[in-house]
Amino acid sequence: MSTDPHDPPPWTPERVLVTGASRGIGRAVAMAFARTGARVAVHYATDETAAAQTAAGLTGSGHAVLGADLADPQSARALVRRAVEALGGLDVVVNNAAVGPTSENAHPVVGTSFEHWTAQWREVLDVGLLGAVHVAHAAAEHFVAAGQGGSIVNVGSRGAFRGEPDHPAYAATKAALHAAGQSLAVSLAPHGVSVTSVAPGVVSSERQQGRLAGPDGDGLRAQSPFGRVGTPEDIAAAVLYLASAPAVWSSGAVLDVNGASYLRT
Repeated sequence: MSTDPHDPPPWTPERVLVTGASRGIGRAVAMAFARTGARVAVHYATDETAAAQTAAGLTGSGHAVLGADLADPQSARALVRRAVEALGGLDVVVNNAAVGPTSENAHPVVGTSFEHWTAQWREVLDVGLLGAVHVAHAAAEHFVAAGQGGSIVNVGSRGAFRGEPDHPAYAATKAALHAAGQSLAVSLAPHGVSVTSVAPGVVSSERQQGRLAGPDGDGLRAQSPFGRVGTPEDIAAAVLYLASAPAVWSSGAVLDVNGASYLRT
């Protein structure tokens, strides 16, 4: 191990907070960390039963189930404190919670009433961007005070780069989350804290099952030359790597995890 005083302090991801871990990507991320021996705080917004199911399926013991409304800044801040208390500290935060695109919350600029437009922008921003950065702020306070290093991984989206015409608030929120992560990466590097993002494409989560089984399914799978969409486990594997100490030199990166379905230049 290096003794260079300029090296960041090492950390081991033994205590992990995953927001939005009731199902889908968040559940897969929680399970991936638990398989490494980590204790995981499983966050949920409204579905405590699903979060408890996630926790029940985790390898090992010492996990926690924590509810919080991330649209409330104080609740978001308190979530980190509660995770620290429940796990005896914190090494990694995965900002996964978001208001995902659905047919009900679609808001294309043409044909959407101003009332629906403003409501969707407010809800998506409050959770997916402001909730995430408030959690990140509280986590950064803990990491810096503990002097142990740490990692924040944001779950962004391919939509930040290619656009989401039916869900522009979602795409804009994810683009802002990527940018916020890069700003925090620069600020927190002197404290040995890594901040990265992943940008998934279409993922076979519960939310997407209807589309994948319907007439759009073949087209969605054809977007990738692999002929399939991503799995929650594909995304979890990328998060697991970026959260590790060996990935510290990737701090500030936004990693595309989309099966070559969208290539940035």
